Amino acid sequence: MAVTIEDLYRSYGVLADAKDNLSPHKDAYQVILDGVKGGPKEKRLAAQFIPKFFSSFPELADSAINAQLDLCEDEDVSIRRQAIKELPRFATGENILRVADILTQLLQTDDTAEFNQVNASLIAIFKIDAKGTLGGLFSQILQGEDIVRERAIKFLSTKLKTLPEDVMTKEVEDYVFAETKKVLEDVTGEEFVLLMRVVSGLRVLQTVNGRQQLVELVVEQAFLEQALNPADPDTVDRLLQCTRQALPLFSKNVHSTRFVTYFCEHVLPNLSSLTSPVAELDIQLEVLKLLAEMSPFCGDMEKLEANLNMLFTKLLEFMPLPPEEVENGENSASEEPKLQFSYVECLLFGFHQLGKKLPDFLLEKVDAERLKDFKIRLQYFARGLQVYIRQLRVALQGKTGDALKTDENKIKVVALKITNNINILIKDLFHNPPSFKSTITLSWKPVQKSEAVASRVSLFTKKQVSPLPRRDARQIYNPPSGKYSATIGNFTYELLLLCCCCIFTLLKWGGERERSYDMLLMSCMMVIRHAL
Repeated sequence: MAVTIEDLYRSYGVLADAKDNLSPHKDAYQVILDGVKGGPKEKRLAAQFIPKFFSSFPELADSAINAQLDLCEDEDVSIRRQAIKELPRFATGENILRVADILTQLLQTDDTAEFNQVNASLIAIFKIDAKGTLGGLFSQILQGEDIVRERAIKFLSTKLKTLPEDVMTKEVEDYVFAETKKVLEDVTGEEFVLLMRVVSGLRVLQTVNGRQQLVELVVEQAFLEQALNPADPDTVDRLLQCTRQALPLFSKNVHSTRFVTYFCEHVLPNLSSLTSPVAELDIQLEVLKLLAEMSPFCGDMEKLEANLNMLFTKLLEFMPLPPEEVENGENSASEEPKLQFSYVECLLFGFHQLGKKLPDFLLEKVDAERLKDFKIRLQYFARGLQVYIRQLRVALQGKTGDALKTDENKIKVVALKITNNINILIKDLFHNPPSFKSTITLSWKPVQKSEAVASRVSLFTKKQVSPLPRRDARQIYNPPSGKYSATIGNFTYELLLLCCCCIFTLLKWGGERERSYDMLLMSCMMVIRHAL
């Protein structure tokens, strides 16, 4: 005989009145369990009553959980949501893993309200037993269906970081890291990015040692011990994804040496034959940008000279020779070489960074003929650079605010950053011996606050020109100091007399004198004043 609403309320009343002495009323609880076989109203009541008295009947625990699970799979979404909402009340002791496993499977629902309720219930049992909840999640990630695995990983990547420290203890975070390493043994590119987001946010890994562990994790995924197959887009994509994940981890204490070495030895030699995983992606520029960003954090290299030589060779490829001149001194009719500023910025910056570790490379490691060829290319590129910089400054002159936000002007502003960067680096290399002291912010990176004001000036003006002093403006004379001017105050009578004669002569010239005479007159008067 089917259980009715009246039966459920009567059984509930019996159990509620019994208070702490519930064990003799096992039959009343069984009636509530049988309510899951009734109609919609009976099921809704059963979904609420079953968890309320669950802990008082341990011998019926399995039957109670199974009854609640039946309700979680009901055709009526409102009944499912009510049953899912009450599931955390079953998450006690050994049941936590089972409840977490069930809730993880329920993430596959397509109903938004139900999906949100599953998320809320998972968060609730996290606060009861975080490690047990993670056990259920990782169990489904490793063994569950694809849709469940996908959504469980997304849950971890978005929700773990919102949990407080008293829930995400060191023990729990260590467990997350250990289980994530197991999952990373076989992942897709998207899964790898999400899982790296999970472990990168762990507080226990925010130390230098922790970040080094994360880099090691990425190195394993990048297959840096294998040669690169440039024709395989999946292999290229894997390297790009891993490098992007490793970049934020690098610092002066966590080095990028293995990645930079791999790029120099395996990627740069195959740069022109790389197959892009995305059709619209400029794969060569993307690779060079990653190399440039990593290069400041490169530590000691075993094959530094060879890697610098590879960078130098690749730089020469992107810096053309000037067009040949015909006998009358004019350029030949051949087309002007194209200057690829974006590529050169990356290569020049990488060469500049690694060059600091071997500053005599250009003078002692490059033969004279090759060095001469490099200087010719460098000079030609610098000339073209200056022309382009002037054109960009004229185009952007006087534009501020919204005027700089148009697509066309945004491109020009970036182009000006690129060319200014290249100009600074080229000036360093023109020094004798070459210098590696200048610092720049790569054009695609955000400008630091301390550099913001200076960059605004450098973008739109060649240099800050101070206005000429007015005729009536007084200039304060600062006497020289230092070891070469220690005796400046020992004026002789003859020097004083000479200054007086100069003043007399200058005054005699009267109104016809030029500005240079004004300055000389002022200087003489200042000398006399200082002497007195």
